[in-house]
Amino acid sequence: MEKRSTEREGTSCNGCALVPRRDFLRDAGLMAVGILVTLGASPARAAAATIELVSPVSENREEKSYAIPAQDGTQIDKDNGTMITRWQGKAYVFSLACPHQNTALRWHDKETEFECPKHHSRFDPEGNYVKDSGRATRGLDRFVVRKDGNNVVANLDKLLQEDDDEAAWKAAFVTV
Repeated sequence: MEKRSTEREGTSCNGCALVPRRDFLRDAGLMAVGILVTLGASPARAAAATIELVSPVSENREEKSYAIPAQDGTQIDKDNGTMITRWQGKAYVFSLACPHQNTALRWHDKETEFECPKHHSRFDPEGNYVKDSGRATRGLDRFVVRKDGNNVVANLDKLLQEDDDEAAWKAAFVTV
């Protein structure tokens, strides 16, 4: 009995399967969507959150290629936990998760902003945090991107945080 208790209290996780961040974010996003569907969203909120669900047009292990949206707005790839946003001549690929506690974000077309449903942090279409809007302390996490014809290619292994590398974060977009 004593040994069993000690094993549980130890910090070692021998044999535990660690879940990669991308898989965790994808699964968390899917669970959030499932909960919202189960609880039912009000028609007003559903109308404000009109988005298009997309999948990559091509992919390899690290990179996902998405068609650049035809107009300003956001598309979501739930499977990869990304949001592809076109805004005023630029295209970005953001993480679907709020930088505060990894809650799946919502896009509001009418207000042209992202919002975290948990603590109400808001972000503009370029991913900048709207000051004093919630508990987040930085902009949305952006993936490193490059343009390939009419597509934006995101390296899902290179996620940039505004407070860690502001210059690279600011440069993580393609011109359309």
